[in-house]
Amino acid sequence: MTRIDDVARLAGVSTATVSRALRGLPTVSAATRARVLAAAGQLGYTASPSASRLAGGRTGTIAVVVPWITRWFFGTVIAAAEETLQQAGYDMLLYNLGGEENARQRLLRTTNLHKRADAVMLVATPMNAADVETLIGGALTGVTVSSGTVVPGWPCVRIDDVTAARTAVRHLVDLGHRRIAHISGDSTEELAYTAHLDRRRGYREELRAAGILPDPRLDVEAPFTVDGGSIAAAELLRRAPLPTAIFAACDEMAMGAMATLRSAGLRVPEDISVIGVDDHDLAVVVGLSTVAQPAADQGRVAADLLLDALCGRPDAHAAATPVILPTRLVVRGSTAPPRAD
Repeated sequence: MTRIDDVARLAGVSTATVSRALRGLPTVSAATRARVLAAAGQLGYTASPSASRLAGGRTGTIAVVVPWITRWFFGTVIAAAEETLQQAGYDMLLYNLGGEENARQRLLRTTNLHKRADAVMLVATPMNAADVETLIGGALTGVTVSSGTVVPGWPCVRIDDVTAARTAVRHLVDLGHRRIAHISGDSTEELAYTAHLDRRRGYREELRAAGILPDPRLDVEAPFTVDGGSIAAAELLRRAPLPTAIFAACDEMAMGAMATLRSAGLRVPEDISVIGVDDHDLAVVVGLSTVAQPAADQGRVAADLLLDALCGRPDAHAAATPVILPTRLVVRGSTAPPRAD
């Protein structure tokens, strides 16, 4: 019976390239895809993911772990990853931790992931040293997405959160703002992921680069949600003097802040400018300036890395350097120069 490595040998490419070419992925050039298709046709090879998995003792399933399923970033990553995995004939097993530490511990200690899935994708789910040891001990192929945790042998896919924050703050500084507030995730929250910590660091670095001393009274923590943004903005309104601009560590917080400011009779951006990070689907609807991150691309790239490893390139997978995807500033109606007093 013809196997995928027979096709790879005849086409003069790797088995991973054969897999990507037969799945129609855009990372394969037209010439290479044509060569692979010709080789597959000559040998009479037809990809059969289920048969190859059964022969290798695989489950045909990829486990995806997220701290929350209802938030925009996680849902976008999951949808893109699932689409990529389905095209390759894999099923997705979703573990939604619901923001609970106990759920994470149950997953790691009692679920036996290595028996249920061929690989695991951790989406913005930080792990402590003991967690990492458990993952390594299970000998699972894996990838992390937007996580501050380094798992030896696992590549990571993320954006540069420090740079994203600096881009947002630099936009406000360039508009003339000097009293710039920051609202971000609650560091005491269970399963608090690390992106907001890096974004806080970027906020402070860019202020200092502009000769502005960070003011702790302008730095407020709250849940990483729309309601959290409302709570943080309300707290800023209780502190005087008011900022002329707010950098929110995610768009959902930014939208909550905008709602609270307007309920208090303040105009955005005439009285206070607001900018976020993400480019949430609703950002254009509310006219929110933001630093866009490619959330769907992170899901697709992470899924492709896992598929590469499962298609016979584990060494390349393990040695992979972090994949850092670019961000970009998107200016809409929520930012403007500060009001002249």
